Amino acid sequence: MEPSSGVGPEKRPTVDLVKDKNGTDQILLQNPKGASVKISLHGGQVLSWKTEKGDELLFTSTKANLKPPHPVRGGIPICFPQFGTRGSLEQHGFARNKIWLVENNPPALPSFDPTGKAFVDLVLKSSDEDTMRIWPYSFEFHLRVSLALDGNLTLISRVRNINSKPFSFSIAYHTYFSISDISEVRLEGLETLDYLDNLHDRERFTEQGDALTFESEIDRVYLNSKDVVAVFDHERKRTFLIRKEGLPDVVVWNPWEKKARALTDLGDDEYKHMLCVDGAAIEKPITLKPGEEWTGKLNLSLVLST
Repeated sequence: MEPSSGVGPEKRPTVDLVKDKNGTDQILLQNPKGASVKISLHGGQVLSWKTEKGDELLFTSTKANLKPPHPVRGGIPICFPQFGTRGSLEQHGFARNKIWLVENNPPALPSFDPTGKAFVDLVLKSSDEDTMRIWPYSFEFHLRVSLALDGNLTLISRVRNINSKPFSFSIAYHTYFSISDISEVRLEGLETLDYLDNLHDRERFTEQGDALTFESEIDRVYLNSKDVVAVFDHERKRTFLIRKEGLPDVVVWNPWEKKARALTDLGDDEYKHMLCVDGAAIEKPITLKPGEEWTGKLNLSLVLST
C-alpha cells in the first residue's frame, strides 16, 4: 500500500516498517484520519491501538520487558497452540515468543474488503528445529491485522495443517484493554454462562444474571459466549465492543493487588488500569486433519458516549 502525502480525501491508509529501540522490526498502520496500530514481528503482537486523537486503547506495563525473547506484558499477545499451562508447552505456547515474517503474497481472503483499510499480513511457520522439537507438527499460521477507516481493529487468523497427521490446538487473543480504574468498569455479554475458574482448579460454575464488575482477582474462561462482548468504562465514557468469530470462549483476567506485586513485569498498582478480555478457543481444542484450515476473527471497536 503506497503512502500518500496528500490531505483530505487524497490521504490514504499507510503501512510502514519501523524499528523499536531494541532494533525489533515493527509494522505501523495508519488510517487517513490519524488512528494507528503498531505490530511487533516479535510474537506477531499488536502493541498499540490509538484513536485519531492519539488516545492509547491498549495497556502495556511500564515494566514490560521489550527485548526478545521475553513476552511483552500488554497489547495483544497471541496464545498458540496452548493457553496457560493446559498442556506440555511453555505458558501460553510459543507463538508470542517467535519472530513472525511479513507475508507479501498471502493466501487469498475473499471475504476481506480492503477499502479504506491499512493492513499487513504476517506468517509463522513450523520451520525451526526448536519449534518442531517441542511441538512436532507442520503448520502455517497466517495473521492479517487491519485498521479500518472508522478506527476498528481486526485480527484474522488462519491456521493450516500441512502435516501428515492431525493436530489439536488452543488459541486466545490475550487483549489488555486500557481502562480508567478496574472498579469503574463493567463487562456485559457473559451473563448466565458457565465458566471455568482458574482460581479454583478450573472448577465449573455458572455466572449470575448481572453484568460483571470487579472487586478482586479474576481468572476465568467463559464458555460458548455470544459473538459480542462489551467493556463499559464509565469514567472515560467509552465502551469497547469485542466481536468474534470461530472463538467460542472468553477469558477474563485481572491479577489484583497481591498477584500484581508478585509479577516482575507489572507495576504494583497497574492492575487498576488494565483488564484482559480475550476471544479464545480453549475448552474444546480445535482439531485439524491434514490439509484442513481453521479461521478465527477478532474485531475491536470503540464507542464514545456523551
